[in-house]
Amino acid sequence: METNLDIFYYLCNPFAKNSRHENYFKTLNVNPINTIFNNFFNPQSIMSPLIINIVGYAAAICMVCGYLPQAIYTIRTRDTDGIAMPTFLLLAFGSIFFVIQGFMLGNWPLIITNTITTVSSAIVFAIKIKNDYFKGKKR
Repeated sequence: METNLDIFYYLCNPFAKNSRHENYFKTLNVNPINTIFNNFFNPQSIMSPLIINIVGYAAAICMVCGYLPQAIYTIRTRDTDGIAMPTFLLLAFGSIFFVIQGFMLGNWPLIITNTITTVSSAIVFAIKIKNDYFKGKKR
């Protein structure tokens, strides 16, 4: 059975006289270009789970570090004037659904990231509702 590395070698060295590669592609009618192209759209076939998890955790760190400063600022200053409620609610519901999907898939980076953003969203949402309520009362 040929591996993706063998196919890659064949693509990089098309003039190499390696009968193993030539016979493989001729007898099975396999196009090495299509094989690489299909693996591009199915990366799990050529990537290890470790690399996939590292990418997931890196994304989780970026998402949390991108979201927390706004949440911390809102919690400290109680300033919610710049927050659009419909957009904020959609982002919060998206985080909740990602937590659910993470549990369904057993994907810890997805669960951890979106649990943090969901809790932060709930806190900011409460502050926003409180601020909007008291602004309406003062008028």
